[in-house]
Amino acid sequence: MKRTLKYISIGLLAIFVLLVGTITVLYISADMGTPKVSVNLKNYQVLDTNGFRTCNGNYLRQSESGLWEAYIHGDPLTRGVAMGRLSQDLLAYQEKVFVDQIKEIIPSESYLKFLRFFTVVFNRNLGKYIPEEYRKEIYGISLSCTDEYNAIGTPYERQLNYHAAHDIGHTMQEYMLVGCSSFAVWDKKSEDSSLLVGRNFDFYVGDDFAKNKLVSFVNPQSGYKFASVGWAGMVGVLSGMNEAGLTVTINAAKGDIPTSAAMPISILVREILQYASTIKEAYAIAQKHHTFVSESLLIGSTKDGKAAIIEKTPSQIGLFESKSDRIICTNHYQSETFRNDPKNIENIATSDSPYRYRRLEKLLEDKKPLSPNLAAKILRDRLGVNGEDIGLTNEKSLNQSICHHSVIFKPKEGLMWVSTTPWQSGKMVCYSLKKIFANPDFSRELADKKLTIAVDSTFIRNDYARIVEFRALAKQIKKSISTDSPLSADSLNKLVAVNPNMYHTYELLGNYYAHFDNPAKAAYYWRMALKKEIPRVNERESIEKKIKNLSK
Repeated sequence: MKRTLKYISIGLLAIFVLLVGTITVLYISADMGTPKVSVNLKNYQVLDTNGFRTCNGNYLRQSESGLWEAYIHGDPLTRGVAMGRLSQDLLAYQEKVFVDQIKEIIPSESYLKFLRFFTVVFNRNLGKYIPEEYRKEIYGISLSCTDEYNAIGTPYERQLNYHAAHDIGHTMQEYMLVGCSSFAVWDKKSEDSSLLVGRNFDFYVGDDFAKNKLVSFVNPQSGYKFASVGWAGMVGVLSGMNEAGLTVTINAAKGDIPTSAAMPISILVREILQYASTIKEAYAIAQKHHTFVSESLLIGSTKDGKAAIIEKTPSQIGLFESKSDRIICTNHYQSETFRNDPKNIENIATSDSPYRYRRLEKLLEDKKPLSPNLAAKILRDRLGVNGEDIGLTNEKSLNQSICHHSVIFKPKEGLMWVSTTPWQSGKMVCYSLKKIFANPDFSRELADKKLTIAVDSTFIRNDYARIVEFRALAKQIKKSISTDSPLSADSLNKLVAVNPNMYHTYELLGNYYAHFDNPAKAAYYWRMALKKEIPRVNERESIEKKIKNLSK
């Protein structure tokens, strides 16, 4: 028996040594595709005149709306270096907010070090999936990044990995990092029969992350000029339109958790926006690349006079074209390619995606023919499928008050409306790509004030303060549970007062009373939660399980 145990121990030790050795080799041999280029930063001097920054004919300014606006041109490396120099403070801020959020989720320093090791191994070949053009641009930007986070990786490695981090957030949609909604109308459903596209980009990494939204106008050395909405350091595209009248927006879909690196979806969208002018050309580009996650790409095309959805997973691709003059995209697939896919069927049955789809269907029918102003009303809608109040911040709402940005495109005229804070409820300012690219004078206000869509004053007046207070109270209750510090009855009652129709209000109170050994009240509030609209089946099952466990 002792001899057997000895051999088992030796065998396990050998396996462990082999595993550690393999992982170490993978770590040491990781190749992020760092461009072999030389840059003299002295050739990229920034001139700042009252907040208007220039660098070799590239510009950055903050508009009256609060949005940052950039104009970048030239070859890939030049674009990247210039953008990095112009936005050095924004890059530092954006990275700090992102890293602080990670530390809030993962407070353990030792685990963070492990996470860095794992990220390097996982993304060890990320560079080979990103075209050299974009690696050079990312590298150029990274030259202006801080060295404060070098423990995570070099500035270039970090910037490259952040593009993949966006995709990881998409794979974690069950943890409420993402739940985007988008639509397009044309012909009879559009006010002037031309294509009109609207989208909410609900990628949430905290409100601070969305503070410095950046609208980039890019004039590349090759391909089409285009505009996109994102943040400093984001070379990829999340929402954008090019000079040929092609628009692209992305919506996460259900798929396998990725096991290795591939092309980040935002880089694929960037390539499509820069090099495609039709749905067919966009599909051809999407076909040739292996991507990181499952995603729906809503493609609007002036040349085609309509929109379609490219549905892509790491292993398959499909194209969904509407049989009517409108198309809706939430977070599930609709094409024949994925109609019988088990994961897509499960997603439709268990997630909030079909609910938001049905709400969009109803709103598009009620508000036809659609204008930009009516499109904004749809994007700002926070009610349930039949117009009922389902609670502020409910993930079944189109407006969950987590939106990084909301955009409306009218591609035939080259017009793009971009939301301002808070979320999609501030005014939406309008940019004319045709005018801006014809005369990129960034020393003045770029937005056309005559076309501004007004702030959602009803939301600001009635709901904004309630949302801020609800989130603060929810955080307070979670902290009281984790620190075992009871709260006053006033604080607990206030949670119901500010958001009485939200299921999570009652779930939190149930959690609180269960922790402080009041099972009767815990059960009462959890049963109240079950009477409300709950976004996903697993959340409902979790509450039901907690009630069941009380009786044990």
